[in-house]
Amino acid sequence: MRTFVAVEISNQQILDSIKRLQSSLKIEAKPVDTQNMHFTLMFLGEVSDEMAQKIGAQLKTIEFSQFNMSFEGIGAFPKPKFPRVVWVGLDKEGGSMLSSLAKKVEEKLAPLGFSSDKPFKPHATIFRIKNKVEDISDELVKYSSTKLGIQKVSELKFKKSVLTPSGPVYSDLEVILAK
Repeated sequence: MRTFVAVEISNQQILDSIKRLQSSLKIEAKPVDTQNMHFTLMFLGEVSDEMAQKIGAQLKTIEFSQFNMSFEGIGAFPKPKFPRVVWVGLDKEGGSMLSSLAKKVEEKLAPLGFSSDKPFKPHATIFRIKNKVEDISDELVKYSSTKLGIQKVSELKFKKSVLTPSGPVYSDLEVILAK
């Protein structure tokens, strides 16, 4: 099964703000459904049922306190001139807290053979771009200082992803609550 560890965007006001932002941006791309919005702390890929149980057990040992993240800013990977993904980011403090949580996830899963392939950058994907599009730098600059709201983080989730023709379907394998 295809898996990842994430913090979901659960604040409805933020999801509504993201939806409005998606509508405002003039980008030829597929918007991510708001019910699928999250911050991937670590993508694990295909794992067996047995490995999923081991991952869940390791994740349950993570201790973290609740914290707030303030959604602000927008960007693109790999860069605005050649975008594949458009994302919303976090304020410095929330981004730092989320990065610390991602580091704890990686430390707990390292003994099972998992490691990140690139440094963690707190972002939630709001568009996926399949075909080559023009430079969207000017469009992103218009919204670069947009503030979308604050969400309390009180849980992280080990999730399964099933790819379908109409998009991915996510389900929870394990929910780890803040202490």
